Amino acid sequence: FYACYDEGGKVSPKRVRALTQYFIEKGVKGVYVNGSSGECIYQDVEERKEIIENVMEVAKGKLTVINHVACNNTEDSMNLAKHSEGVGVDAIACIPPIYFRLPEYSIAAYWNMISDAAPNTDFIIYNIPQLAGTALTMSLLAEMMKNPRVIGVKNSSMSTQDIQMFKAAGKAAKGEFVVFNGPDEQFVAGLAIGADGGIGGTYGVMPELFLKLNEMIEAGKKNSATELQYGINEIISKMCSTRANMYAVAKEILRINEGVDIGGVRLPLENLQETDRDIAHEAASIIETVRKKYL
Repeated sequence: FYACYDEGGKVSPKRVRALTQYFIEKGVKGVYVNGSSGECIYQDVEERKEIIENVMEVAKGKLTVINHVACNNTEDSMNLAKHSEGVGVDAIACIPPIYFRLPEYSIAAYWNMISDAAPNTDFIIYNIPQLAGTALTMSLLAEMMKNPRVIGVKNSSMSTQDIQMFKAAGKAAKGEFVVFNGPDEQFVAGLAIGADGGIGGTYGVMPELFLKLNEMIEAGKKNSATELQYGINEIISKMCSTRANMYAVAKEILRINEGVDIGGVRLPLENLQETDRDIAHEAASIIETVRKKYL
């Protein structure tokens, strides 16, 4: 779920609600709010509360909503967890604390205190070592399995074996355990090795393509799914070829293809330069071409 700002760079409740409605109309099954694509690391606690409140105003009963609540201190994270439970999200999620390299027992304590602040809400571990600087290990996962509210992992590491390992350990400990594939470029590979679904940063500009990809996988159409994944990867590669931050490109594509305006990105993320606009138009055009071929 992308961060939605007004022309002054402030969180726009109206645009948050509009983006939520866009996802509902596209047939999306759920949204992951206040994560990487939500630019959460550059927002304060009250802004993140405002965002999830407006998402829930539109999404409640229509979408599964997972709200990422991690901040770089425990108190703020607990505050967001409690608030999330109050507005009725389906689950909360957390990355580990960033900057200081904490021992595993400190990370587990951090996650458990956040989970305790939302005692009636499921908890999902968010593993994104390339950004957080800390990887989810099997020993840390085993410790977190003691928490009855831990139901899954959003795995954004680039090794699909991690999905296999987390899934196996989770099922062994709890019987049922959910693992989401994070890297968009490996959706097919992630689901093939055991992921239950995906959460990604480019889904928002082409949700129908990922829904179709999932449909192909469920139908056992391996070759077709692989071909469509290649098409999606071409789009992602184009989106990542600008000077601007990829989420700035995603927002431009939404304006071009869908008429959905959710503003720019927040500094220090780089907004679109004039030279980037042609690339964004190219990516938008490729999306339309792939849609016509597969939908």
